[in-house]
Amino acid sequence: MDKNTVRDRIRGSLIGGAIGDALGYPVEFIYSFYGIQRRYGSKGITRLDTRQWWLEEENGAGKAVVSDDTQMTLFTACGLLNAKASDTPVLPSIGKAYIEWLLTQSGQKKEGFDQCWISNVPELNVRRAPGTTCTTSLNSLFRGTEPVNDSKGCGGVMRIAPIPLYGATENRMEIQEVCQLAADASELTHQHPLGYIPSAFVAYIIYKLAQDEVPDREKYMGYILEGLGVIAGMFPAHQEAVGQFTRLIKTAVFWSGHSTDDVRTIERELGGGWVAEETAAIAIYCSLAYFDDFEGALIAAVNHGGDSDSTGAVTGNILGAAIGYDAIPQHFKDDVELHDVILQVADDLWRGEEVCS
Repeated sequence: MDKNTVRDRIRGSLIGGAIGDALGYPVEFIYSFYGIQRRYGSKGITRLDTRQWWLEEENGAGKAVVSDDTQMTLFTACGLLNAKASDTPVLPSIGKAYIEWLLTQSGQKKEGFDQCWISNVPELNVRRAPGTTCTTSLNSLFRGTEPVNDSKGCGGVMRIAPIPLYGATENRMEIQEVCQLAADASELTHQHPLGYIPSAFVAYIIYKLAQDEVPDREKYMGYILEGLGVIAGMFPAHQEAVGQFTRLIKTAVFWSGHSTDDVRTIERELGGGWVAEETAAIAIYCSLAYFDDFEGALIAAVNHGGDSDSTGAVTGNILGAAIGYDAIPQHFKDDVELHDVILQVADDLWRGEEVCS
C-alpha cells in the first residue's frame, strides 16, 4: 500500500476515535436515550457539542472536548514510541506512560515519569472522568505493587488503537504480536479475561483494515470472523470467556444486517458498553451496519444509555482505520479538541518515531 495511504489510515483511526469520544462524552452519564433526546432533540446527539456543556449555563463556544479515552490513547502511543526510541521492552514503557497520564490527572510531577511530550499539553492535564479501575490500578503500579482486580471494564479496550496502527505500518510487528501486546496493555489495569481479550480482537480488526487497500463490508465481515478465531487460539485457558465474547460479537454481526432500531438493538441485545466485551460488540454492530457512513455509525454508537464516549471512540478507531482521515466529514475535524496534537501523534506512529516535543 502507498505510504501516504497508510498515513491517512493512521490519522483516520486516531482522529475518528477522538471524534467518537467527543460526540459521546456529553451524554455518557445521562443513562437513557430519552434523557439524551431531552437535551439534544428527537434524534439524539448528532453533531459535536462545542459548548461548555458541563456547566449549568452551557455558555461559551470552542472545541468539543475529549474524555480520558482519547487522553489514554495518546499516552499508549507515546509509551510505545518511547520504547522503540530507547530499545527497551514495550509493555513496561506503556505502563510508565499510563502512570505519567495518571500524574497529569492530579497535577503531580515525579522524576522518571516525564518521558511523554504530550504531558505538557494543557488539555491533557485536566480530569475528563477518568475510570476508577484505571486510576486505582495505576496508583498501585506507581507504588510498586501489582494491581489486583477482576474488572472487565472498557478502560482497556478504548485505548489500544495505536498498537495495531504502529504494528501494521510496513509490517513492523506480526499481527499475533500486536494482538498480544494490546491484551497485555489492557491487562495492566483490567485483569478479568473479558477486560483484555476484547482488546486483542479489536487490535486484529484495526490492523487488518489499516492494511487493506480497498476495504469493504464483506471483507470486514471476514476480518471479524478471523479475529474471533485468532483469540480462540490465543487464550485457550479462558475458553468460557472467549465463548461468551464470541457469542456477543456474532449477535452484533447478526443485528447489523437485521435491526430497524439502533437504540433498541444496542440496549437490549448488546448492553451498555460499560464492560469491554459490550463496547467491542457495539462498535462492531455500528461499524458494520454503517460501514459506508462514518457519521451514521458514530451517531448510532453514542445514542444509548450506556458508556457512549467509549463505544463512540472504538467505533471511530475501527472505521477511521478503514476509510482514512480524508474521508471523515470536515465539520467533525474542525470541531474536535486536540486535532493537531492527534495528527502529530498519528504521524509519529507512521514514521515510527517522535519528531517533536
